[in-house]
Amino acid sequence: MKIAVFGLGYVGCVSGACIAKLGHQVIGVDSNGLKVDMVNRGQSPIIEEGLQKIIESVVKEGKFRAISDWKTAVADSEIALVCVGTPSRENGSINLKYVKRVSEHIGAALRDKKDYFVVGIRSTVMPGTVDGTVIPILEKHSGKTVGKDFGVCMMPEFLREGSSVHDFYNPPKNVIGEYDTRSGDVFVELLRLVEAPLVRTQIRTAEMVKYADNSFHALKITFANEIGNICKALAIDSHKVMDIFCMDDKLNLSSYYLKPGFAFGGSCLPKDLRAITYEAKMLDIETPVLSSVLNSNKIQISKVVKKLLEYKGSSLGFLGFSFKAGTDDLRESPLVELIETMIGKGFNIKIYDKYVSIARLIGANKEYIEKEIPHISSLMCSSAEDLIRDSNVIIVGNREAGFKEALIAAVREDQVVIDLVKIVQDATEIKGEYYGICW
Repeated sequence: MKIAVFGLGYVGCVSGACIAKLGHQVIGVDSNGLKVDMVNRGQSPIIEEGLQKIIESVVKEGKFRAISDWKTAVADSEIALVCVGTPSRENGSINLKYVKRVSEHIGAALRDKKDYFVVGIRSTVMPGTVDGTVIPILEKHSGKTVGKDFGVCMMPEFLREGSSVHDFYNPPKNVIGEYDTRSGDVFVELLRLVEAPLVRTQIRTAEMVKYADNSFHALKITFANEIGNICKALAIDSHKVMDIFCMDDKLNLSSYYLKPGFAFGGSCLPKDLRAITYEAKMLDIETPVLSSVLNSNKIQISKVVKKLLEYKGSSLGFLGFSFKAGTDDLRESPLVELIETMIGKGFNIKIYDKYVSIARLIGANKEYIEKEIPHISSLMCSSAEDLIRDSNVIIVGNREAGFKEALIAAVREDQVVIDLVKIVQDATEIKGEYYGICW
């Protein structure tokens, strides 16, 4: 395939050279004449392990060349990869001037191109940029229509400085955010020789993935540093602690807990967070990340309260009461806090939770229920079906077995379902109005 790579910076050089090494014909495009000359001499414009050898090889084989003429680059290719920088403005917002300029150039060059052409955005851009900025510019300057005359994809990169060549050929995943199947098929073929899980998804999802990745990477570093600072003050070897921490690939280093939804609760997480952040204060150690976790958790509860206040005068039915399905533990359950808040706001409340119902009679939490929340336990229904029938708004608080089936079977078109746990994958399964807390 013939590919034009716009931008010979870090991402562009690595992507262009590695794609050429796969056997494709690559034209690097950059306004910087020095970079163009270096590539054409078989030299790498950036310092990166293994890259010099690849560029030297692919240039010698005639598979990689560089020019400044964007018109020729588009005319001589089937695909354009946009790899220009997206720096920050002073206020932290993303500066799209290079993306816009290259989109204008590609669009203008497409005006005279007869063959179907696909533009892939590899630069890191905020969700909505491709749909709201890039495609309109391409259509305006080309006089052509996306999906008909040309295709567009979002192709986020997952390259680490210092190991980017290895990362290109061994990525954790390849993500193609496609305008349509025809657009995506082109990039599937381009990456055919790169063995990695392949995800084909919506453009906005692909744009967001890179921000989720990098935000989590930054969070992990900061978390480890805050734990390290506490450990040092307590004369503990932080590396030993984190080595043991990293041994747990079931909870710590896994997808567990990484599902957007409602607030956490229970007898462990809130208590231990308070204890460790209090200890840090006593040691005069600042832990802004750890100290912000409980506040962020409260914000998630407040978000649901704000949503439920839209239904003033309606009866609320809570499916699930304990902080986790399959348990009767109500200690620091965010659902208890939510229910008590809504009672205080004057709402008529009904609750169903099989395990809490059992606990009221024989469970270990019987005393807690009787002493701490008797006013709430008196609001409990005998079945999920009864609760659904008698409520205007149904709030799904956990994934107790049978909840999904009851909702699909019993919810009416005049009812509202507020889903805190993503009980259904497809909202159309629910007959009434459906609202997911963060999806």
